[in-house]
Amino acid sequence: MTERYVWDLRDVDETRVAVVGGKGAQLGALSRIDGISVPAGFCVTTDAFRRMLAEAPSIGDLLDQLSRLDPDDREGIRTLSAEIREAIESIAVPDDLAAPITRALARLGEQAAYAVRSSATAEDLPTASFAGQQDTYLNVVGPAAVLRHVSRCWASLFTERAVIYRRRSGIDHRAVRMAVVVQRMVFPDAAGVLFTADPVTGNRKVATVDAGFGLGEALVSGLVNPDVFTVRDGAVVARAIAAKQRAVQALPAGGTRDVAIDSGRQEQPALTDEQVVRLVGLGRRIEAHFGRPQDIEWCLADDGFQIVQSRPITTLFPVPETGDQENHVYVSVGHGQMMTDAMKPLGLSMWQLTAMVPMHEAGGRLFVDVTRRLASLASRAGLLDVMGKGDPLVRDALETVLDRDDLVPSLPDAGPGRPPAGGASAPVETDPAIVAALIERSQESVAALERDIRTKTGPELFDFLLEAFEEHKRVLGDPLNIQAIMAGMEATWWLNDKLLEWLGEKSAADTLTLSAPDNVTSEMGLALLDVADVIRPHPEVVAFLRGVGNGGVGREGAGDEGFLDELAKLAGGTGARDAIEGYLDRYGMRCVGEIDITRPRWRERPSTLVPVILDNVRNFEPGAAERRFEEGRQKAREKEQDVLSRLRALPDGDRKADETKRMIDRVRTFIGYREYPKYGIVSRTFVYKQALLAEAERLVRAGVLPEKEDVFYLTFQELHDVVRSNRLDEQLIRRRKDAFRSYHALTPPRVLTSDGEAVTGAYRRDDVPAGALIGLPVSAGTVEGRARVVLDMADADLEAGDILVTAFTDPSWSPLFVGIAGLVTEVGGLMTHGAVIAREYGLPTVVGVDRATRLIRDGQRIRVHGTGGYVEILP
Repeated sequence: MTERYVWDLRDVDETRVAVVGGKGAQLGALSRIDGISVPAGFCVTTDAFRRMLAEAPSIGDLLDQLSRLDPDDREGIRTLSAEIREAIESIAVPDDLAAPITRALARLGEQAAYAVRSSATAEDLPTASFAGQQDTYLNVVGPAAVLRHVSRCWASLFTERAVIYRRRSGIDHRAVRMAVVVQRMVFPDAAGVLFTADPVTGNRKVATVDAGFGLGEALVSGLVNPDVFTVRDGAVVARAIAAKQRAVQALPAGGTRDVAIDSGRQEQPALTDEQVVRLVGLGRRIEAHFGRPQDIEWCLADDGFQIVQSRPITTLFPVPETGDQENHVYVSVGHGQMMTDAMKPLGLSMWQLTAMVPMHEAGGRLFVDVTRRLASLASRAGLLDVMGKGDPLVRDALETVLDRDDLVPSLPDAGPGRPPAGGASAPVETDPAIVAALIERSQESVAALERDIRTKTGPELFDFLLEAFEEHKRVLGDPLNIQAIMAGMEATWWLNDKLLEWLGEKSAADTLTLSAPDNVTSEMGLALLDVADVIRPHPEVVAFLRGVGNGGVGREGAGDEGFLDELAKLAGGTGARDAIEGYLDRYGMRCVGEIDITRPRWRERPSTLVPVILDNVRNFEPGAAERRFEEGRQKAREKEQDVLSRLRALPDGDRKADETKRMIDRVRTFIGYREYPKYGIVSRTFVYKQALLAEAERLVRAGVLPEKEDVFYLTFQELHDVVRSNRLDEQLIRRRKDAFRSYHALTPPRVLTSDGEAVTGAYRRDDVPAGALIGLPVSAGTVEGRARVVLDMADADLEAGDILVTAFTDPSWSPLFVGIAGLVTEVGGLMTHGAVIAREYGLPTVVGVDRATRLIRDGQRIRVHGTGGYVEILP
């Protein structure tokens, strides 16, 4: 097939990205939309780029060197990328390329002015905009100049910023090709950018227009502040007119210059309101064609709009699909579960199938629709109360939504079949035997699942799992289970409220719940101290584990799955292996992000635990687990005696002391059980996962599936269909992988509306020092120390006295808690897992600190006010 080096824009659409790049494909598609004007032009194709590279084989060697560089080696990237650009620009455009380009110029006007614009195959895509990563040249006049600037666009594929952007986006340099768009130049009266959704809040019903005089380059380069217009429902609802002192204009002989604007014109709007509304109407037409909000560059000439670029707004958080036109308000599930990372499709669908309430997916996260409960006056107060106790930012965001009369209608009741949210549960007797019975019931259910699933394969396995999911929900929905959970939480709230009222003491329940019994998550952290005790006396074992913990293998063949067997060959190694194996038997189903079934469990990747074990070996003395538990229990006893004696000294003190004693007994009976249902969930989840991976391995052996982990990118039902049919849509897997990568770059909101608005709550406090970072106090006390900002548990390197700063902590992080002095997280609430365990261990803790991992630098000294709910960064 003959290579084609030039395509007219009118012959291109969005399916031609591989030929004309992202920008070229978008412009071709734009030119086909009725009512949209695009400057005439053509594309120099990626075939031409390949033909040019064939002229310089040395570039291949330079690309090999570039791919081997460390992503953080900025100097190396700078040097190599400059060499590649120089090599490309030094190549004369071959005659067989130059001829079709000059013929295309002759058709459009040989001596006309042109914009010469890069168009990479990884540019302006739904998952990455690559805005500004390659070059554009304006007002290029004459065939020789156009050819020279085509070469410059090819070279701009390897600017330092473009190379770094690709590395961060996981895109291979060799996989990207550069096309070039050549268009007739527009000499506009005004130009700018239109966002068809609010780029800050995400609201899809709001459009914003940035406008300035002359070429849009003045805005893009930051030379001037633009006029900003906000449009909603076909009308301008806000405008901010800037003093536009400069503009960029084209020069007659080619090129551009910036010029001064007459003082009398500087504060005149660049567009009239009528023009703004007309432009937004064009934007809505473009948005409808591409099926998602757009970032559109436009020019105004002779009162007509020309569209010179349109790309998806990749920073917006997606909206759950409902299939209706009603208003909806969603609350994030991940914030309540202390896991806000994106989940793969199998993880999302499995959680949806086993959840107690319907959940909606968007952006790789799950949300609960609270619209009806929020709308009903009967259930609204209870919902806000429960949300506020969990995360005050969620409550504030919901109240912000309620303040808008047009979003949530008021309903007379919660609707048929739905009890009011937050309604009081029936009381349960304060009896430790209840907790013991619930734990035994859960263990029996998991054991039955393990036994019965062994013989199930193929479609029969999926039928069995659907029944198992119902049992899963039955165990969770057991009224006694819910009563026991609520009993511990309500007793905590009662103690904090009453002891603040009677004694003026904040967060008294924090000390009263230290070392409470039956807390499987805090026991998990202490148990790893016992593992360290077995390992500590054996230097050879410690040295071997250091090799594993540093990413090595310790010995030949001792990889992640083999290092436990290698341990047995060392002095003291058999005991060490047995201790780790025993720990994995009890807790191996856990991992960071454990609500996502696709995450590797500790049993699957035991080396994850090695750095924590080594920290425990280094930072603790033998017997630390028992001592810490006993110290916590003693502090709780002393606190109980102190509180009761102070209460008895008050008026009506005996009654207050008796009530408080009953609540202390109640909280210590039930608060530890708060962690057990999650343990039961992840225990069952690991059983499901092992069975599904066995099916995936069968599909790999049958040649249906390239890799077993590919099933993670299918929903449960899709995997069922593949197992039944032995047929797989590999394109679907590729699309899902691309989407998952893009979701990682998004920050999920606590509250999201069907308009796409991410509603951010606020603490609305004025009782903290200036400059302090505000959060939610969940574990009392004040501590000062070195901040260790840790985004991945496997990267933790902690010393005694350090303060852990991280995005979120689900139960799998609790082994780190035994070795730190305090905790700061971006996500969390009073009763989320991290908060419960922090109180168990007596760690001063503040959660819900917005952007904590970015505002606090690793190694800084900070002071955590766990009672006051704020963090100070110290000089």
